[in-house]
Amino acid sequence: MRHYTADLWSPAGAFGSVAAYGHYGRPVLVFPTEGGYAGEFADRGMVAAVGDLIDAGRVKLYCVDSFDAGTWSATDLPLEERALRHEAYESWILEAVVPHIRDDSGGTAELAAAGCSLGAFHALNFAFKRADVFPLALCFSGNYDPTTWRGWGEQGEALYFNNPVAYVANLHGAHLDWLRSRLSLLLVCGQGQWEDTTGSLASTRRMADLLAAKGIRHEMDLWGHDVPHDWPSWQAQFAHHLPRFC
Repeated sequence: MRHYTADLWSPAGAFGSVAAYGHYGRPVLVFPTEGGYAGEFADRGMVAAVGDLIDAGRVKLYCVDSFDAGTWSATDLPLEERALRHEAYESWILEAVVPHIRDDSGGTAELAAAGCSLGAFHALNFAFKRADVFPLALCFSGNYDPTTWRGWGEQGEALYFNNPVAYVANLHGAHLDWLRSRLSLLLVCGQGQWEDTTGSLASTRRMADLLAAKGIRHEMDLWGHDVPHDWPSWQAQFAHHLPRFC
C-alpha cells in the first residue's frame, strides 16, 4: 500500500499533517476524532478495514490532524470564540490540504469527506459549507450541534455558521436548490453504549429529520443496540458503506 505523510502550511500560517494511503481511486478526506491526529485512522484499524479497496485502486484516504485542542475542545473559551478559532482549521483544510490532495490525485476537483464522532461533524459541516469541493460526506456517530459540547457564552455568527443544526433549519431559496442537486450525506450511528451519552444518536436522528424536511439527499443507517460509539463499530460501518461510493 502506498503511504506517505506530509506537513502542510496554509497561506494564513496554519500548520498540520496529512497521512495518505493508496495509489489511485476516489480521494476521501478523513477527519479524526476529537483531538485526533493524521495517523489515527491507521492506528485504530480503519485503514486496514478498507485495505482491499485501497489496494484495488478504488479509493485513496487522506487523513488529517485536528485543531480541536485550540478550538471546539477548548472549554475554557466561550463557544463563539471556539468557532472563530475554527476558521484557522477551515483555511488550512481549504487552502493547503485540498490543493495537496488535488495535486496528488491528478487534479481531481471533487473530494469526499468522512469522519467518526467529532470527525463526522467536520465532514458534514465542510460538505455543507463547501459542497463544490465535498459533494459527499460519510458521517459516523456524529453530534452536529456544537451548543451541546459543554458550551457557554453569547452565541454569534461564527457559531451559527458552524452549527449545522441551526443553519440547515434555515436553508431556503436558490442555495437550497443547489444543495439538493449537489449534496449527498450518509449518517451512520449505533444504538449501543456511549451513542446516547455523546449525543450522537439523538443528533443523527435530528439531522436526518432536518435533511428530510429540506429535501436534501441523505441516508440514515442506525445499527443495533449492541453497537457502541467505538472504533470496532466504525471499522465495520466504514467497511460496509465505503464500497458503495468508490
